[in-house]
Amino acid sequence: MLHREERLQELRAEIQQHDQRYYQAAAPIISDQAYDRLKTELAELEAELPDLFDNSSPNQQIGDDRVAGFESFAHLEAMLSLDNTYNQTELEAFVSRLHKRFPTEKLDFLVEPKLDGVAVSLLYESGRFVRAVTRGNGVQGDAITQNIRHLEGIPQTITGAPDQLEIRGEIYMLHSEFERINQARAREGLSLFANPRNLAAGTVKLLNPQEAQSRPLEIALYGIGHCQPSDFFTEQSAIQNKLKAWGFSVLEHQWDARGFDAIWHSIQELDALRHALPYPTDGAVIKINQRSLQAQAGSTAKAPRWAIAYKFEAEQAETRLQSIQFQIGRTGVVTPVAHLEPVLLAGTIVARASLHNEDEIRRKDIRVGDTVIVQKAGEIIPQVVAVNPSKRPPTSIAFDFASQLHAAGILAERTEAGGAAWRVLDTHSPALLHRGVQHFASRVCMDIQHLGTAVIEQLIQKGLIHSIADLYELKADQLLQLDKFAEKSAQNLIASIQDSRNRELWQLLHGLGIPQIGKQSAKELAQHFRSVDAIAEATMSELEAIDGVGAIVAHSIHDWFGQAKNKSLLERLRKQQLNMKWSPDESTETTHQAFAGKVLVLTGSLPTLTREQASQKIEAAGGRISSSVSKKVDFVLCGDAAGSKLKKAQALGIPLLDEASLLQRLEAP
Repeated sequence: MLHREERLQELRAEIQQHDQRYYQAAAPIISDQAYDRLKTELAELEAELPDLFDNSSPNQQIGDDRVAGFESFAHLEAMLSLDNTYNQTELEAFVSRLHKRFPTEKLDFLVEPKLDGVAVSLLYESGRFVRAVTRGNGVQGDAITQNIRHLEGIPQTITGAPDQLEIRGEIYMLHSEFERINQARAREGLSLFANPRNLAAGTVKLLNPQEAQSRPLEIALYGIGHCQPSDFFTEQSAIQNKLKAWGFSVLEHQWDARGFDAIWHSIQELDALRHALPYPTDGAVIKINQRSLQAQAGSTAKAPRWAIAYKFEAEQAETRLQSIQFQIGRTGVVTPVAHLEPVLLAGTIVARASLHNEDEIRRKDIRVGDTVIVQKAGEIIPQVVAVNPSKRPPTSIAFDFASQLHAAGILAERTEAGGAAWRVLDTHSPALLHRGVQHFASRVCMDIQHLGTAVIEQLIQKGLIHSIADLYELKADQLLQLDKFAEKSAQNLIASIQDSRNRELWQLLHGLGIPQIGKQSAKELAQHFRSVDAIAEATMSELEAIDGVGAIVAHSIHDWFGQAKNKSLLERLRKQQLNMKWSPDESTETTHQAFAGKVLVLTGSLPTLTREQASQKIEAAGGRISSSVSKKVDFVLCGDAAGSKLKKAQALGIPLLDEASLLQRLEAP
């Protein structure tokens, strides 16, 4: 008996830790299936040990996503979660229970895709959008209005609406946007997001609304909470139809079903369809259509009794782990990567997989030579989810993270801040230097052409550079020592390096690799302070006064400029005559404000301007660049081979510009 009691308490503590990682940190370390197995085990133990019932048990609570920095609001009607199952028999039992509960009724069901995103509730009063709130603990949630107000599919007003209406739905991210963001992070040597759901959850909880708006999110609305008058809707299907008529983004697929066979057939259709969908979906939601019967069926403290989620099993494959290698990000974080024997998984060949961190390797006891089970998280990034111990070689030894770092010549220490991670100590380490130079020279920073990865690697190996400042002291005859370099190529690289001295202030700030500072925040810093010296001398309060710069970003900036090594670097760059002041070309005050307050989207290839050049001209004229087309967009700038964005703009009636008309507007007095 004592053993079962200990296991029950152990499970409660473990699940609470996973809840915190999933709901608040948006960084779970186990799969949904593994988590659900823990919840099932806990439920079975709690049923066997009723004397140990506890209202604070995770099985009696809705996971709480509230975090510091957001104002909380109470839902007018509790925002519950859904019970779920992976089992066809359990699903059939759910349908059977409802037929027994309503023996004289002809039950109509709806089957909908279960989006893998972040639950949200939109409050409208007298047809006016008031606020957006996360599920929170089901009773109260965090207000995220500023982070999602711009989303297409959230009308600011609706006509003919009830006096009060809570509209429930899901915020998610398209696979294509998720991949684009991860590709950009990979180019900068930053850690990758695990799946679209985590990225969407992290985005809606950013304290900087401008940063949140730079990550394109989507929304789908599919239900309601509180409604006054309460009889405004009589059927669930009518809610979908009305939401669509009002201009909300709704689910694009829905099946009507009567009886279990029809429900199961609909789920199978969805299962066959889901791999082609552009957004993450991990199951199906089955709910009674008649709202009067929903009310009679009622709910538990956690979930309605009239709806359930059937979750699809994740696709997995077995393969051999050939090696574990280390990837060092631009900020020095060391990430372990599994190199696998190539295997076909969910339609693609997988040869690499994320191992996240040391704790993950230790918890799963992952060893080189193991046969491992690989799964695509969110059907995007492969992850090693488990080891097949029956196929482990007898000579296998545990993976020692610290000793393997030492063997690889990487001097690093483990830090607990922001999650357990190893970070490179030696700021002059070849790997960290390589990432830093690659970022500094990239097109969105100092735009040094002809300085590719292979060239940087040779410069470091031959000891020709030890920091980014050394680039400006390179001579053509030194470059001739490198493979595939002749007189012309050497002169081209030197010329490009010299040209970069005149880049705009924000490009230098971005290129320096200051933690938390991306392209947009670098522009805001440059425009506000006008010089590197002014930023270096700014106080925390002065930094925090900038729109979009919170305490965390301000501390990062203040700390970076306060370090002696960075002061020395800036002094060397100053002596090399790099531009460290706001230049006239950057100032929106001296430029014709042709696009003041306007939002533009670029699509296709322009005749003479690159996308970056066009973006700079638009921003200098007071405009803002968005990556997605919505009703919030004022113009779409189109070039050759414009694709779906052009079609969407035409459907929404958004004015179109070509390069000629853009330049004409910019030149007009």
